[in-house]
Amino acid sequence: MSSSLSPLPVVSVVGATAAGKSDLAVALARALGGEVINTDSMQLYRGMDIGTAKLTTAERGGIPHHLLDVWEVTEAASVAEYQRLARAEIDRLLAAGRTPVLVGGSGLYVRAAIDEMEFPGTDPAVRARLEDELAAEGPAVLHARLAALDPAAAAAILTSNGRRIVRALEVIEITGRPFTASLPSNTAVYRAVQIGVAVPRPELDARIALRVDRMWEAGLLDEVRALESAGLREGLTASRALGYQQVLAHFAGECTDWAAREETVRATKRFARRQESWFRRDDRIHWLARPAGADPADLLERSLELIGAAS
Repeated sequence: MSSSLSPLPVVSVVGATAAGKSDLAVALARALGGEVINTDSMQLYRGMDIGTAKLTTAERGGIPHHLLDVWEVTEAASVAEYQRLARAEIDRLLAAGRTPVLVGGSGLYVRAAIDEMEFPGTDPAVRARLEDELAAEGPAVLHARLAALDPAAAAAILTSNGRRIVRALEVIEITGRPFTASLPSNTAVYRAVQIGVAVPRPELDARIALRVDRMWEAGLLDEVRALESAGLREGLTASRALGYQQVLAHFAGECTDWAAREETVRATKRFARRQESWFRRDDRIHWLARPAGADPADLLERSLELIGAAS
């Protein structure tokens, strides 16, 4: 594995959804002679293009992009597997003298790629029992149990996130240690420069609403319908993705098309706030403001200055 002794830094572009990370990453990769590595958990899924705002081939501008379209929608996401794939790509690029430019808003995936982070194993019997309890009792009961065993983990996991609650309880039972002991440290395994794109909240909310409108216009419903036939509803992770979850509810007759669109906007705004809270806890991230009407070239120039100062 590469380390902090590598002569080239790993660049990571983070921030909330719709902040403009992807365009900056392409520009940075072009300026640095690098290639882009995806750190958005939902862009790992094949066929989930419109709803994840995956860049088109034209928008990538000839810059190679890696770790897009890796999993089928029926597969559950695995941070451990992502870590293995991401580090293999990072090491390959560094060995070739190319700058890896990571981009995405999935904080845990970013940390798994560049920070020390170990993944405890799994026990199918323990997992099955906990999942049965989740189905019978609901996530709130299991979350209360987690709060008694590991208050820090309970504080970091939403009461409604049954899958993560089950995983935390499983790790505690298997290892006899708090789940938080397996969370990422702030010890990097690569020399990294992390750049956060900060957009004022009112503008970000407007960008999110516009993005969702464009997704509907671009054919999100047709995309979800095709993925539904490929098993999207059975996918434990993919079926819960923003936009996809709401459209599936519409297809099931639970809401109108318009209500699905409006709920996608609301849910995405909530998600953007959680992303910002996650990334703001990491004081290694250099935040660059992107006010309305700002010249993208200015953001690129300021990013290159930060990277140059760290080299």
